[in-house]
Amino acid sequence: MTPGHALVVAAAGFLAGGVNAIAGGGTLISFPALLAAGTGAKLANITSSVGLISGYAGGSVAYRAELAGQGRRFYLLAGVSVVGGVGGAVLLLATPGGSFRAVVPFLILASCVLLAAQPGLARRLAERHARRPSPDGRDAKEMGWGGRLGAGVSAVYGSYFGAGLGVLLLAVLGVVLDDDLQRLNALKGLLSLIINVSGVLVFLIAGRVAWQYAGILAVTAFAGGTAGVRVARRLSAAALRTGVIVLGVGVAIGLFVTR
Repeated sequence: MTPGHALVVAAAGFLAGGVNAIAGGGTLISFPALLAAGTGAKLANITSSVGLISGYAGGSVAYRAELAGQGRRFYLLAGVSVVGGVGGAVLLLATPGGSFRAVVPFLILASCVLLAAQPGLARRLAERHARRPSPDGRDAKEMGWGGRLGAGVSAVYGSYFGAGLGVLLLAVLGVVLDDDLQRLNALKGLLSLIINVSGVLVFLIAGRVAWQYAGILAVTAFAGGTAGVRVARRLSAAALRTGVIVLGVGVAIGLFVTR
């Protein structure tokens, strides 16, 4: 690891942590940074997942006021999130490195599409949830098995390749729960943390992590996640989202060209 590579990964970790807190898609920043540092595609994806956990943790700490009163919702979805997170990690480890590199450009482009669609989704959710939030005790009835299934599928995808996980989860939560968008965003961040922790435990057991880079990401992503919540509360994320999408498309094209 050179000082230049360490600096690039540190900057990417801060930005990725902030992006995940605001909109999701931080993997589209940390993943190419790790590729630029010389790690293979599969190792870069796993190391990114390990390092960015702290960013989700920082976002959840900063969102603790919006998480108040959502304990029942969290427990209803935590189980399927853990199972999906473990399942996605096992699937990733079972995927040959060459096959994963071949599919990564398509996953990145799919993530970019999700991020591009997020503003429209957020508007629809805000309109749908303009009325008063429902009592927490009704969550089990509202959520049903459809909501749990949606969260579980999102967890598998998020543990396999994390970019776009936040958008998927927010869509699921917005369909099954009536609440303020900031509160749903806070719950999304906490579930994303659980999903990534579950997957990372599998990666740790398998011993497939570039620890020097994971450590740098862990420190900088926590700071970025905490700062990102402040931005999410006050500013439009349109410019940041556009930048991430442009970066993601560029990375996907580069991977297509170098295959």
